[in-house]
Amino acid sequence: MEHSPHIIEIDGLDTRFGHHIVHQDLYLNVEKGEVLTLVGGSGSGKTTLLRQMLGLEQPAKGQVKIFGKSRYNRDFSLPKNIRNRTGVLFQQGALFSALTVYDNIALPLRELRTLDEQVIYDLVMIKLNMVAIEPEHAYKMPANLSGGMIKRVSLARALALDPELLFLDEPTAGLDPELSESFVRLILDMRKELDLTIVMVTHDIDTLVSLSDRIAVLADKKVIATGTLDQVCNHPHPFVESFFKNVKKKFQHTDNRELSWKTGPMPS
Repeated sequence: MEHSPHIIEIDGLDTRFGHHIVHQDLYLNVEKGEVLTLVGGSGSGKTTLLRQMLGLEQPAKGQVKIFGKSRYNRDFSLPKNIRNRTGVLFQQGALFSALTVYDNIALPLRELRTLDEQVIYDLVMIKLNMVAIEPEHAYKMPANLSGGMIKRVSLARALALDPELLFLDEPTAGLDPELSESFVRLILDMRKELDLTIVMVTHDIDTLVSLSDRIAVLADKKVIATGTLDQVCNHPHPFVESFFKNVKKKFQHTDNRELSWKTGPMPS
């Protein structure tokens, strides 16, 4: 039997907080090896959907499958296995303030309880090198890091277990344009080197255009459109027209992007 190309499958998802409905009958697939970006207006449920994929929240109805397994299976070993195959970069980095850079990255490795400290040390130094952090910064506290360094250390921690699937929540938020561009290049390098599938939430148009293979637009409590930039920009919806205003004009003649937009029919 041929395996599904979908790393994530979301079927008929409903999300409610009391009487407030966030998602209703929402469907979305994420394909292996792609970068899929979630966009939507305030209150559209982007972060909630991301948290449900991470297993931090459970929907009122519907199914979230990761690697073909339910995110909410009662068998403890299954979600644990999913966690070990995924990494997440939170918006503000979410480094533990009481731990050094080294210990933040070592934490997921130590939780495996199968590696000795010398192996953990070697792996932490490899991850720091991957994100261009010099070894002398390994024993600094997060409070002593710049915003750009916090992002890089957080990415190193997200990649500690060599995940197949990476979640990015506003990865360039709070960075100036030069640092933002540098961080996007780093993510592109990591994607190519590690063969990552990435799900990203971002409001930043430059980041979206530079990284995304496909875009999923959340509005009216569901995913109203998925596709490449060109496909989504042409979707007739007020939010799409507002959010993507002038995007094609800005980027359609740009030749220096790392990724080019795929063409083809709009996915269903």
